[in-house]
Amino acid sequence: MHILLTGGTGLIGRQLCRLWLSQGHSLTVWSRKPEKVPTLCGAQVRGIARLEEIGQAPVDVLINLAGAPIADRLWTHRRKALLWSSRISLTETLLAWLESLEQKPRLMISGSAVGWYGDGGERELTEDSPPVSEDFASQLCIAWEETAQRAEALGMRVVLVRTGLVLSAEGGFLSRLRLPFKAGLGGPIGNGRQWMSWIHIDDQIALIDFLLHQNMASGPYNACAPKPVRNREFAKTLADVLHRPAFMPLPSFVLKVGLGELSLLLLGGQRVTPMRLLAAGFTFRFTDLRAALDDLSSRL
Repeated sequence: MHILLTGGTGLIGRQLCRLWLSQGHSLTVWSRKPEKVPTLCGAQVRGIARLEEIGQAPVDVLINLAGAPIADRLWTHRRKALLWSSRISLTETLLAWLESLEQKPRLMISGSAVGWYGDGGERELTEDSPPVSEDFASQLCIAWEETAQRAEALGMRVVLVRTGLVLSAEGGFLSRLRLPFKAGLGGPIGNGRQWMSWIHIDDQIALIDFLLHQNMASGPYNACAPKPVRNREFAKTLADVLHRPAFMPLPSFVLKVGLGELSLLLLGGQRVTPMRLLAAGFTFRFTDLRAALDDLSSRL
């Protein structure tokens, strides 16, 4: 199978490349720095700077994960424009290229996030739930999904992966918490009651591979463990795993002053259930937060 990836050099993309190389698939990564692709993704992975470089080799599946990190910097007008263009504009470029192909991929798996729902409060959210608020993160995910779904008009199946907080020792969410928690400065954010929908990186990779091989899969799938936790419980569990205290709460007003609109991402949350994955027969390896963090602790 020939698989084309965007975002292939990111945390999830790199691990997908390792898995699919081991399964014997042919992989191409569209990247701004194609010369780095073999080093980051595997020597047999081809990096391209332009989609036209693919040439005549038909693409069977398109994996669209590209997007600038949403929580790395303040949401200035310039940053918002970058977050938008790196997802929506890039996907529109993909659609224009797909339209030009005589033989189109049969499937697109496109990224999204549980932020699609907005701040859900105490509501339990499944794939059938509508967005409950429309902050910037929610608007971004909604527009990204709507753009990707336009590939259906080209005769392609489209799967949307609404990812929670990915737990990995190689980067992402935990890498930003590691230093303050190791220094004994970790603790809950705000009142600590907001829900956190998390997923171990191994389950994230496994579920994307699972969806790749489900011939009837389409539409949104919540990619998070079946047992979300409150922020206070997450902070306490991470501190316990690192053998540190967790008594330094970060007050809401400090976040609002320091981060502005971005603070909404940390003070809100989603209580998400992966209903469609469970119904399809996917088995999570990590359903308990403590077990997931214990598995990663030696590398943290």
